[in-house]
Parts: sequence; structure tokens; C-alpha cells
Amino acid sequence: MDPENLPVINNYLDTNEPASSEARVSRMHFHDNRRKVDYVLAYHYRKRGAHPGQGSPGHSLAIISNGETGKEPRAGDIELGPLDALEEERKEQREEFEHNLMAAGLELEKDLESKSQGSVFVRIHAPWQVLAREAEFLKIKVPTKKMYEIKAGGSIAKTFNAILQKLSSPLQPRVPEHSNNHMKNLSYPFSREKMYLYNIQEKDTFFDNATRSRIVHEILKRTTCSRANNTMGINSLIANNIYEAAYPLHDGEYDSPGDDMNDRKLLYQEWARYGVFYKFQPIDLIRKYFGEKIGLYFAWLGLYTSFLIPSSVIGVIVFLYGCATIEEDIPSKEMCDQQNAFTMCPLCDKSCDYWNLSSACGTARASHLFDNPATVFFSIFMALWATMFLENWKRLQMRLGYFWDLTGIEEEEERAQEHSRPEYETKVREKMLKESDKSVVQKLDANTIGSEDEDDEDKLTWKDRFPGYLMNFASILFMIALTFSIVFGVIVYRITTAAALSLNKATRSNVRVTVTATAVIINLVVILILDEIYGAVAKWLTKIEVPKTEQTFEERLILKAFLLKFVNAYSPIFYVAFFKGRFVGRPGSYVYVFDGYRMEECAPGGCLMELCIQLSIIMLGKQLIQNNIFEIGVPKLKKLFRKLKDETEPGETDSAHSKHPEQWDLDYSLEPYTGLTPEYMEMIIQFGFVTLFVASFPLAPVFALLNNVIEVRLDAKKFVTELRRPDAVRTKDIGIWFDILSGIGKFSVIINAFVIAVTSDFIPRLVYQYSYSHNGTLHGFVNHTLSFFNVSQLKEGTQPENSQFDQEVQFCRFKDYREPPWAPNAYEFSRQYWSVLSARLAFVIIFQNLVMFLSVLVDWMIPDIPTDISDQIKKEKSLLVEFFLKEEHGKLKVTDDPAQWSPGGVNQSRRSQAASSAPSGRSHLSSRASSGSQHTNV
Repeated sequence: MDPENLPVINNYLDTNEPASSEARVSRMHFHDNRRKVDYVLAYHYRKRGAHPGQGSPGHSLAIISNGETGKEPRAGDIELGPLDALEEERKEQREEFEHNLMAAGLELEKDLESKSQGSVFVRIHAPWQVLAREAEFLKIKVPTKKMYEIKAGGSIAKTFNAILQKLSSPLQPRVPEHSNNHMKNLSYPFSREKMYLYNIQEKDTFFDNATRSRIVHEILKRTTCSRANNTMGINSLIANNIYEAAYPLHDGEYDSPGDDMNDRKLLYQEWARYGVFYKFQPIDLIRKYFGEKIGLYFAWLGLYTSFLIPSSVIGVIVFLYGCATIEEDIPSKEMCDQQNAFTMCPLCDKSCDYWNLSSACGTARASHLFDNPATVFFSIFMALWATMFLENWKRLQMRLGYFWDLTGIEEEEERAQEHSRPEYETKVREKMLKESDKSVVQKLDANTIGSEDEDDEDKLTWKDRFPGYLMNFASILFMIALTFSIVFGVIVYRITTAAALSLNKATRSNVRVTVTATAVIINLVVILILDEIYGAVAKWLTKIEVPKTEQTFEERLILKAFLLKFVNAYSPIFYVAFFKGRFVGRPGSYVYVFDGYRMEECAPGGCLMELCIQLSIIMLGKQLIQNNIFEIGVPKLKKLFRKLKDETEPGETDSAHSKHPEQWDLDYSLEPYTGLTPEYMEMIIQFGFVTLFVASFPLAPVFALLNNVIEVRLDAKKFVTELRRPDAVRTKDIGIWFDILSGIGKFSVIINAFVIAVTSDFIPRLVYQYSYSHNGTLHGFVNHTLSFFNVSQLKEGTQPENSQFDQEVQFCRFKDYREPPWAPNAYEFSRQYWSVLSARLAFVIIFQNLVMFLSVLVDWMIPDIPTDISDQIKKEKSLLVEFFLKEEHGKLKVTDDPAQWSPGGVNQSRRSQAASSAPSGRSHLSSRASSGSQHTNV
């Protein structure tokens, strides 16, 4: 290859030149201190036979750029050792890829491989010509010269907003307003032919850092490498270990001393510290720095947290109502009254004795805190709360979409679908190699997979994916069965432990508390362990499906992980709510799990109190342990391990760089960004705890609120200080997560209806009060719910041994609606049982339909698009057309030569050209506006 024909010249700096960090003006620029580093590629190299004294690695630099000339490397400075075959192949692939990047117009700078092994950083700079070309190709919207005022509505609304802003000023973060509430720039897709539309004061700063890195990343994704099996994009090269990492740079250090300020430091001071937990989030600055996708996540998290405030207040009021009315609760007073002397049947065979119902007084009184009429109201409120939250999020999403110019973003999302995943390309290549002869293989090498000339059809048929689908189906069924098996194992533990503790007189009195507490802790530990396992399994199952695009991969991964984690988190709670105590049988005819071990029963006050304990411990445990250990401790341990590994590897230490590390060195030591799925998943599971079983635990929103106040700052600190800067991704919504939230909201209505009807005593009390009570009160309710059993009919070997009961027992009581032993159809379900059952089913139907109707009504009353935003969008369209025509007319005036103006001739022709161009511009903009309108109405 002729060096003169190459647009690349390797330029090695003399080691005597001051290349150290002290001589650098900025750690985010090339060595010339002029060209900004927009992106960094990192790779690790290894050489054999290199001499130890190869010169100072901190001063040797290889500059690769377009059209530069420089000094030749001095003889004897570098002695390249022989590379093994794999390393040599990777080096050639990197060189070709970097040449292709420069052919696309990018400028590169990289370190010299002067040590036996080490890491090399390829810095990439996009000059103005490339930025302008790619911005036009990607149709990136940029602000024009035209600004217009955003009207806030009537005078009352303006006054109210002014008062609200004044009152909330201490809560506002001290950041410059990137999205002014009163003025907004008209935005228009960048066009090199219409540069006069934009206010370009300085080309280096016209595109912000996030946009520059986004443009470079788009080039990196579509650049090919023929030596790497015609691989397309940087993601494929990273997957094949040709490069180790690719990331944009942070805007400097967040904790640097001095008054110099950058966006990262500002975010840290005003957002990513626990000391500013009371302040609102600077959503516009978050979006500017991290991109729209991460900005929407934090906007959603902030709205969700703020919506938890009213639900927490109502939940506390419901709890306090239960505390205030506990002394007026007639059933609990009857249970605590020792004069009633309800002699209950033994709780287990042989070792358990008869007992008085008054001994369960504490459990009955505690149950009233959560099992009272106010919980029904709270369940209806929370169902409507979930609907209002989702409706308000849709409105906020539209508002942010307007201010962030996200209208018409569908084209960008379709363009993202064109990039295939590296695993998909590899699978397609393997399939074609198997099915083709050598000529087809050569044709494959000559044509890029996914190129424009190639058909975009999915090349992997269902037959190719069938083994993956089969493995997915079988594995998911196995994981769900495993979860149910563990729940059953805990049930067996509870039964056997209760029987064992009942044999000892010292532990007999605390059997129920001990068994419940230990079983819940076991459930919590198992849930936390399986959560991590299921996350890894879901990722592996999605990989073997071989989805074509990253978006498809992410959606399938989310669905699998959510299904597995949902079953894992809620299966113990579902058992207590709907199955415990339902299949016990009756005295004389109990249901046994194993020989001698009866199915466990609910407490005398019902299972709702135990459901509350189970829900609260699992919810709080997941939040505290996952937040404090998994989200804080694990990243710190990974960072420490990587630091120790770098220090122990030979050739990695560099005294000059350790004293004055470059920004790319600092960012390389951070954790790579892996997506928002873990953050969303944690909040979605919490949303389920808040809505699904809120009838049994009204304080769930309070604990969720306290957790989220910390979670917002925890996630903020992680993104600002512990993760590499993510690529700025534009998106119009939160994607499939909204559908999952909506599904949970609808499912919660059914679950709460069954919790109130089946698990609580709300329906039996209503039936008794209005159908069986003599005076319309609950006096006699406890006696009404207890059936009689003749102890002489106990099976042989199940009677209490050495009974210490104070009196001789002829009949014992058990909680159920059955006929007494003296009735003709003894121990059959009584008429009261069928009355209560029918009332429960009727309540479920009425409650579900009522709440669903109210939810639909709320959905209908709250428009998805705020009225002011809808008006502003229409106004912006007309203003954009007027501005475009005005600028076109001004351009024509400037280009016209005054000397050629005459009553006819040239002047007339130019006027006719201007007249003909005006409709064209109007038509062009109106078509673009219509597409934006279509997006808004979706």
C-alpha cells in the first residue's frame, strides 16, 4: 500500500517535548489543546520480546489525524516485539477500523504502544464538517435564531404559578435554566444549505458535548471492518475483544478543587448528594448531560416519588384511624373477654392442648389496625391513585417532549432498528457458512451484513430460533416451578417447626411468633438470592433467542426478568393471602401434608395480620439490603478489585499518569454503563408492593416514599460519580415499562378486591351485622364464626396427651361455618357459609367494576396532552413557517444584485423564483409539521 495515497500519517512526538500533564491546558483535548475529545476507544495490548528500557511511556504519543505531517520516529526509540497470531490479527483489525473512521472524516489520536503490555486510548475528534454532515443526516433538531414567548394561560394561572415558584424557590436547584419557562427557541432539523437559520456564534460550541458524542457513536456503529469477518460497528468489535471499551468523556472531575464549574460538577453539587435530598431535580440539565432516555427515567422517578406523598398521608390516616377505633372494635373486645371462655380445639395432634380464645387477644387487637372499614376506602383510593399517576406521567411526558423537541423522533427510532446486534450477525454468518459453498462465502466477505443493498428481512427463521424458544419455555417453567417449590419448602418448615416447638412447654407459648418471623426471614433471603440468579438467567435466555436489534433484546429481557422476579417476590405473599388456612379441613378430618403434620391454620384474628408482617418485612428488606449492599457496596468492591488488578499487572503503572491522570484514564476506571433495566425493575417491583396488597398494609406508600427519597440521590450519585458517561439516547417515552405499570395497576384492583373479600373479615362482619345480628351491631360476631366439635369424635392418637386444661372439655370450637354435631348433617357447611361466600363473590364483582369505572372516568377526564402544550405546538408550527419564509426572503434580497434591478427582465424573474420558492418552503414545513402533529396525537 502506497503511503502517499493514505490520508493517515503516524506522527510520534519527541520524548524531549513537554508532553506531560503539567504542560496541558485541558485534559479533554488532543495534545494540541485545540481539538476536543468527543469519544474514546480503549484496548489492551500485549507484546513479547520488548526491551525493558524503551523510553518513558508517559511522553510517547502517536497522533493519527487527517492530513497532518510530523516527525518520523527516531531510530532506536521503539523496538516492537513479535506479537502472537491472535494479537497481530487484532492489531490489523484495529488499524483497518481506525483507517475507516478517518475515511469518514474523524480525527484520531492515540498513545504509543511502548511497553510490554498495557492499555491504549484512541481519542476521537469530530471536526465541524463531520458534525454538520452527520447532524443533517440524522436530522438533529437544533435551535434557530427565532425565539418566542410561552404563554402560561390566563391571569389567574400566571398569578398562581408566580406564587408557587416563589414559595418553592428554596427547593429549586441552583442551575442555569436550559429550558426557559417563558421563552423557547424554534427548533428545526440541521441543514447545511440553511445555515442562515441558526444562531451559530462559535462552531466548536454549537453542538453540546452529548450531541457531539452521539454523532461520533453513530459513525462508530456503522463503520465496518472487513478483516473482522466484515463486522459492522464498534459493538461487534468490543464483543470480539478487538476493543475493550468505547465511551464518551465526562465533562471533567466532579470534586475538583477551585471555582471552575462544569455540568458534571454542577450535577454533583445540586443533585447527586444526599444533602440536597429536599430539592427538585434539575431535569433539563440531566437530559442535557445524559440524554433523553436517562432524563425521562429520573423525571418518571421524581413524579412517582411526589405522587407517593398524598398516598402516604392517606395511609397514615387510615392506620391512625385503626389505632383510634381499636377500643371500639366489638369483635376484638369479645375475643379478649375471658368471661366468654371459648374453648378452642388443639392446634396440633397429641402435643397441643385445648386453649382459650382470649389468649389470642393481642393478635386480634393488632389485626384491627389494618382490618377495618377504612382499608376498603384506601384500596379504592390507591386504585384511582395508580390511574392518576399514569395519566399525569403521560402529560408530563408530552410536556417534556415539547420542551426537548422530541416530536418526529420515530425516524430516529427506525434508524436505530437498522443496526444488528453482534451476536445476531455472528449467528447469521455461521448459518450462511454452513449452507453455502466457497463462492457464496467469498460473496459474503464482499458484502456487508446489513448493508443498504441487502434485504432487511430477518435472516434467522423460526426454525433457527426454535431451539432457543424451546429452551426459554422450558427454563422459565423450571424457574417458576423452583420458586413454588421453595415456597412449599418454607411451608413445610413452618409446619414441622411449629409441631417441634409445641412439644416443649417452654417454647409452646411463642410458637406462632417464632415460626412466622423465621419463615419470613428465610423467604426474604431466598428472594434476594433468586433475584440475582433470575436476572442472570433472563439475560442468558434472551441471548440464546438471538434478537436482531438492541431494542428487541431489551424488551424481551425486561419481560423475562419481570416475570421471574414478580413470581419470586410475590409468591410467598400470595400464599399467605389466598391459600393459607383454606385447605386445613376440620377437627376429626384434618388435611395432612406428611404423616402427622397438619396444614397450618391462620391466626384466630385471621391471616391479614400475618400478610401485613410478610409484606412489610419483604418490602423493607428488599429495599434496605438491595440499596445498601447491592447498589452501594458491590460497585465499590468492583472498583477496588479493578484498581488492585491494574496495580499488580506489570507494565500498567505509570508515574506521570498516576500523578496527573487524563480524563480518559479516570473514566476508564469507572464502571461501564449497562442500562436502566435494574433501576426500573426495582421501582416496578416496589410499585407492586404499594398497589397490589395495599389493603393489608396501608403504610406501604410511606416506606416506599422514604426509600425513594434516598433512591433518587443514590442513582444520581451512581450516574455522576461511579459510571462511565452513557451515550446520549433520544427516546420519546419509557417504552415497555409503561405497559407493565398499567398492567400492575389493573391487576391491583382484582387483588385488593380478593384481599378484602377473602382474607379480611370485612364481608363476614357485614353479613352478620345486616343478616344475623339481633340488634344490628357486631355483638356475638365471634361466637357466630366459631363452630362446635364433639371431642369424643377425635381420631385415635390425635387427642391431647396429659391435658392440663382447667375443666373437662366436651365440645371445642374451631373457626368455620359448619353445622353443629347435634345437627342431622353434622359438620357440613352451614347456610351462613354459603351466604358469606355469595357476599364475597358479589363484593369482588361490584368492587372491581366500580373501581374500573372510576379509573376509566379519571382517564377520560384527564387529557393526555395538556391544553397549553397543544396550543404551543400549533403556535410553533405557524411561527416556524413564518420564520422560514422570512429568512428565505431575506436571503434572496441579499443575493440579488441591485445593479440588475429593472422594471422587468431579471428582477421579474427573481421575483417569480421567490414566489415559487415560498410555497415549496411552506409545503416542506407543513409536511414536517403534520408529522409532528401525528406524533403528538399518538
